[in-house]
This record gives sequence, structure tokens and C-alpha cells, in this order.
Amino acid sequence: MKEQEQKKKVVDFTDNFPKFTPEMKVTHTILIPDMLPWHFDLLVHVMRLHGYKVEVLKNEGRAVIDEGLKHVHNDACYPALCVIGQYLDALKSGKYDPKHTAVMITQSGGGCRASNYIPLIRKALKAEFPEVPVLSLNFAGLEKGNGLELTLGFLLELAYAIFYGDLIMSCFNQTKPYENAAGDAAKAREKCVAYIRSTFSKKTYSRYARNVKYILNAFGSVPVTLTPKVKVGIVGEIYVKYSPLGNSHLEDFLLSEGCEPVVPALMDFILYCVINNLNDAKFYGRRNITTPVFRIAYKWLLAKQRKLIRLMKATRFEPVHDFEHLRRCADLVMNQGVKMGEGWLIPAEMAALAETGTENIVCAQPFGCLPNHIAGKGAVRTLKKLYEHENIVPVDYDPSATRVNQENRIKLMLATARENYGRIKNQEK
Repeated sequence: MKEQEQKKKVVDFTDNFPKFTPEMKVTHTILIPDMLPWHFDLLVHVMRLHGYKVEVLKNEGRAVIDEGLKHVHNDACYPALCVIGQYLDALKSGKYDPKHTAVMITQSGGGCRASNYIPLIRKALKAEFPEVPVLSLNFAGLEKGNGLELTLGFLLELAYAIFYGDLIMSCFNQTKPYENAAGDAAKAREKCVAYIRSTFSKKTYSRYARNVKYILNAFGSVPVTLTPKVKVGIVGEIYVKYSPLGNSHLEDFLLSEGCEPVVPALMDFILYCVINNLNDAKFYGRRNITTPVFRIAYKWLLAKQRKLIRLMKATRFEPVHDFEHLRRCADLVMNQGVKMGEGWLIPAEMAALAETGTENIVCAQPFGCLPNHIAGKGAVRTLKKLYEHENIVPVDYDPSATRVNQENRIKLMLATARENYGRIKNQEK
């Protein structure tokens, strides 16, 4: 009898939370944390076209971090604290009606903090906003019955949005430091975002080559002076690599220091997640009915990425990395079976950046993400043996770390970068 009561309590605990029903698609606003500033311009537009009312949160500052600390144990990873802090700070602002608001998080699956975010978020919301449901965007079968309705057409649109977002991000970062008139690169970005949004509205988003050439031409037409600049790559855990809240506006800081930020494509992470499913079958014999689907998806995504690379090579812009080349770079440092967190992708990106002339790298590491500390910081010594002039600085992001200390560490790295740059130029002479 006691065993049955205990079992009932467990069921009540796991099921006692609000679920996002199909009817809520019309009545609820979905809040998304500001993780992908370059891609959400397009991804959110796609979601709105499919009937979802979506809003990306822009609130930040110490109040957000403190709100997260109130509801998340300080031993939890920093991205979880930032995300939950943004949700609660926004809900407390009075801007949203909790009875008609939901929150959404992406989950990659596997042994990562993102796979365990949902219970943390629900626990935090239950304390003050128990009526707010949590949605999960994932492709690993997590949180069934409480997520988005993802059709094949919807998924294709999201994939194209990521490719276009990667291209706009890359072209902007290769234009902004060199623009003759301040603001021209930002205008080109706005122009490209508006155009690509229109292709989704008109259902012409799949005219891939035409749309890619439009973006390349828009940025290519910005008057620039290509004076040499120090290039700085940004790698690390997915949230702090892209999120301005998570990395203390790292890209903006590098631009203010006269550098060119080089941020690897988001599609690399998508392909990393896909190939890990195929590697599970290869290394561990974990084949199931989804394995052929992942193989088809990988081939399609890789073909689209290589087409993007070919089109970029015809211009002045440095193309994104070929993912198969990233895999070969990974093999120089660690086995592709190391897939916890961002795993082998971090040293692969650092190696690929060094091979394409970006030897100065910020490895952004959030507190509480042990796999990324091992695969990122732990691989630095091996990478420096492979690439003599590679200049890597691991930077920790956590609630107690001040922006000044983070930027001072990066400034020390930049001082070394400028010394190396000057020495190489003198040798060339």
C-alpha cells in the first residue's frame, strides 16, 4: 500500500504542471530568452507565420542575474541562471499577463544542462507564476505533448532561416570593422533581414542561391577600407557563445577594440547534433528507426552548407567552415565520441579558425559546464602544439565574474595578438 502511495506521489509531481495546448497557440504569447541575436530575427518570423505569438526577451543587467539566483542554486550552470532570470524578470515587469503567457526553451538532448532545464524552469515558475506553461523545442523526443507542432515544412523553413542568419552574421562581422561610414553595415543587415523575411512570407525562401547572392551583394556594396585588423574567434558553450547577456556583449566589445569578431556558424552546432546520432550508431551500435532520418538530414544540410561556401568563395567574404573539415580538425585533438555539451566541436572550431588565419580565440566557458571546460580549456595545450601562434584565452562567465575582469583578460590576449601580428609583418618585409 505504501509503495502505491509513493508511486502516486511521483506521478503527481511530474504531471502537476500547466501544459501548452493547441488552443493556447492563439491566446498565449511565447517568451524566448535572447540567445541568438543574429538568428532570432528570422526564426521568430517563421514561427509567427505558423501562428505562434512569439517575443524575444531583451531585458538584461544585474536585476536579471539576481532574479535567477533567487530561484536557481548557484552551483547550477550560468546559462540556466540567465535564462530563468530573464523569464522571471520579464513576468514581474507587468508587461505580460501570466494567464496568457508561456515560455520556450530549446533542448539538444544528451548529457547537457539543456536536457534538464525544463524541471528547473518549472520549479522557478511554480513559486511565483504557476499558471505559465513551458514549451520545449527539441528533436530528441523530449517533453512530448508539451511542445511545438513541428511539420516537415516548418523544419525546412527553420533550417533555411539558420543558414541565412549565419550568412548575415558572417558578412556583418566582416564588414562592420572596415566600413567607411559608421552604420552602413547595420543598414545592410536591416535590409537583408527585411528581404529574407519577405521570402518566407512569399514562400520563396527555398530559392537559396538567389537569396544568398542578395545578402552577399548587400554587404558587398558597403564602401569599406580593408585595413588589416586583428581577427578574434569566439567559441565555447552554445549559449555564452552567442547570447549578449551570457557573454557580456563580447562581439560589441571586440568591435570597440578595433577587432574583427569571427563567430562560427550556428549550423555547425546543428550538424554536430545530427552527426552525433549517427556516431552513436557507428561507435556504440545504438541504431533505431530515426538513424536513417538523421542520415538523410545530414546529407541535405551539408549539401546546403557547401553551396553557401561556394557562393561565398566567389566574393571577398571568408566562407563559413565546411563541417566535414571541422570533423577532420576534431580528429587531430580528440575522438568524436566525446560529445557531452559541445564536446569535440569546440577544439574543432579552434583548429579550423587557426587554419583560416584566425589564431586569436576567446573560449567562452560558463560556470557549471564541466564538459565544455574539459573539451575547451582542456584542449588548449594540444592545440598550441599543433598551431604555434594560436593565442587562446579561456574566459569564465558566472554570476560573480565582473565584466571588467572578463574584458581585462581579453585585453591581455589582444596585446599578445598585436605583438604577434607586428612580428609576422616584420618577417614578411
